[in-house]
Amino acid sequence: MAYEAKDYGRLIGMEGFSETLLRNHFTLYQGYVTNTNKLLDLLGQMAKEGKIGTPEYAELKRRMGFEWDGMRLHEYYFENLGGKGDLGQSAKLRDKLAQDFGSYEAWEADFKGTGAMRGIGWTILYQDNVTGRLINQWINEHETGHLAGCRPILVMDVFEHAFMIDYGLKRADYIEAFFKNINREAVESRLA
Repeated sequence: MAYEAKDYGRLIGMEGFSETLLRNHFTLYQGYVTNTNKLLDLLGQMAKEGKIGTPEYAELKRRMGFEWDGMRLHEYYFENLGGKGDLGQSAKLRDKLAQDFGSYEAWEADFKGTGAMRGIGWTILYQDNVTGRLINQWINEHETGHLAGCRPILVMDVFEHAFMIDYGLKRADYIEAFFKNINREAVESRLA
């Protein structure tokens, strides 16, 4: 079963995100889907041929996390965009954020601060599947830094491709645009 790139064309016209930026971002995402399928096929073929113990198999297996997470994180990201940015209007989410961070405003400051850190990667609001606690986390690349056993609730891409076309080096302006376009319903649906 091959994975197919999802159509996020509904985001075209979203305030603060040019069509050029979004179309480039969609193309990048489609590349992760293509590479995920290629790796799954190659790994399956190598396993059938008894090449599991080879260095080539090991390297492809290591690469799988990068491509898979690149695909899936972009899906989370695009799916939590396209709304009115009224994340704080959700009583359930606002109350949970206040419980775990002290206030909605403290959570937002921490999430934005995490996203503004130097480097490339992702900022993810996770929910611990064991305790239910919400945690903001920096993810380097796609596969490094994830919290095991946690569910992504809100995902923000902070690789340069997510903002440079429209914002240059002004990452903070991109983060503000991101917050204005959060799809509250998508985020709420991920909260346990």
